[in-house]
Amino acid sequence: MKILGIESSCDETAASVVEDGRVLLSNVVNSQIDIHALYGGVVPEIAARSHIEVVNPVINQALADADCTWDDIDAIAVTYAPGLIGSLLVGTLAARTLAVLKHKPLYPIHHVEAHVYANFLNETTPEFPMLALIVSGGHSQLVLFRDHGDYELLGQTEDDAVGEAFDKVAKILGYPYPGGPSVARAALAGDPQRYKLPKSILKCTHSGPHLGMAHNSDKEKCNYYNFSFSGLKTATLRAVQREVDVDFTFPSHELAARLNDVQRQDFAASFQYTAISTLVDKAERAFRDFSPKSVVIAGGVAANQELRRQLSERLPLHIDYAPMNLCTDNAAMIATLGYYYAQKKDPVDPFELEVIPSLSMTKTTW
Repeated sequence: MKILGIESSCDETAASVVEDGRVLLSNVVNSQIDIHALYGGVVPEIAARSHIEVVNPVINQALADADCTWDDIDAIAVTYAPGLIGSLLVGTLAARTLAVLKHKPLYPIHHVEAHVYANFLNETTPEFPMLALIVSGGHSQLVLFRDHGDYELLGQTEDDAVGEAFDKVAKILGYPYPGGPSVARAALAGDPQRYKLPKSILKCTHSGPHLGMAHNSDKEKCNYYNFSFSGLKTATLRAVQREVDVDFTFPSHELAARLNDVQRQDFAASFQYTAISTLVDKAERAFRDFSPKSVVIAGGVAANQELRRQLSERLPLHIDYAPMNLCTDNAAMIATLGYYYAQKKDPVDPFELEVIPSLSMTKTTW
């Protein structure tokens, strides 16, 4: 079964053809990074316009690279949630139109869940139960998958996503957008122990067993596996201000000019080490509590080498990491999840599919 995947949730226009949820036949991504770098972040209106310009050429290129015609495509899978509303509308409109014109079944895919499925394109298929650490500019979540579509959100960020924190610290240190890769590159030359930065400690007062976001006994909220990065971001800002001998009123965008290269690299390394160890602490705790057969990481921050290093050191099992080009937004993960989704669910009516920009994974088990 060959699935055409279409992804346009943020600032990448992507299309891919995947066969049987395992074989990657094509993977085309048109990135808008150079456009949004001028503004220091993604501008939603500009992102949507760029998607309109390139979505059809990207889809056609994916078919050509896969050596496929429309007769070879069995179904279309498209991101409908979550993401920027304008960007989502462009991708879903293209998918809906093609589903009608080409008479193909259409499957709506949750973008964050799909990130996990980049790992199903590895040589070794993850086993269930599977613990997934999903980390990107907009998401930081721990999810326990018992099977395809059967999952529980154990924990998530209570404020900034880890990728968002990387972007904000990059601005403080004067590194270019996107901040995550910039900070990671600078950290290679820095000392991660130079500046002692605090981890946020979230305590749960519930006395019963920890079973994720809610307890079986009373369904009260639990933050046992949750993350917080806002405090770390602020602590980094205050440490930089102290280092250059200014008070807290000094503008953050003027701090980088007062740092030398060694200081900037050491701050990058110290921040990255603390942020990543915060993620790994919770992943290690969940691994001990739930004893999954496999662990995967997903999302743009999954490409971070420090994250991969710390997880490999602290978890007692081999982890097959997804290729770097499948960690950031792509349509291969959409097509892959689309294949497994199609095994259990009926297609949707192309005339009725709507985008849901802020849909949580707590609402999407199937």
